[in-house]
Amino acid sequence: MLYNGLMPRHSTSQGATTRAAILRTAADLSSVDGLDGLSIGRLATELTMSKSGLFAHFGSKEDLQLATIEEARQRYTREVIAPAHAAGSGIKRLNALCESFLSYIERAVFPGGCFFASAMAEFDSKAPGPVRDRIAQCQDQWMNTLERAARDAQANGELRAGSDPRQLAFELEAALLSANWYFHLFTDATYLNRARRAVRARLASEATPAGLRTLPSDPQDG
Repeated sequence: MLYNGLMPRHSTSQGATTRAAILRTAADLSSVDGLDGLSIGRLATELTMSKSGLFAHFGSKEDLQLATIEEARQRYTREVIAPAHAAGSGIKRLNALCESFLSYIERAVFPGGCFFASAMAEFDSKAPGPVRDRIAQCQDQWMNTLERAARDAQANGELRAGSDPRQLAFELEAALLSANWYFHLFTDATYLNRARRAVRARLASEATPAGLRTLPSDPQDG
């Protein structure tokens, strides 16, 4: 035989490590240059790898794009959603989701800003297809996460019974996306603080007295 029982596992482990490195770089590049700007040649140069070595991991550009979106989704989950879930439930989690998003921008988790904001802007007017559909699916999952936290807050008596959780999620997302674009366009962190104030004001406008006690103080007071 050409190999013993250990060699396939080593090879698989090495291949997985290489693939992970490729996708980390691909996600970073895509946040700046767009998913359509991804190319085997550009990645090979960035990673000092051969094109044939990269081709071994991805059968097509579409495969590479879809794998890159999944890498970005996992990074987003680690950097935005997981910390917010650890912060608590209800209105506290809803506020923490927004704060985690703004922190993720501020910390340059992706060098070009929010990966999914860039991807939406790039693909929103393109014909449906696997890449566009996956971007839309990821964005819908994020909106559902915000809406679910709002519904939990409502169930906890922290948001008014007449509040519309989906509308609230939409308006919070609008503030977050604006912060992402203005922060990067003007290189000015003032826009992140404007978003923080907008988020708190919007939550406070829907909060019950119990919810208001749970919200952090107005950023203007800090």
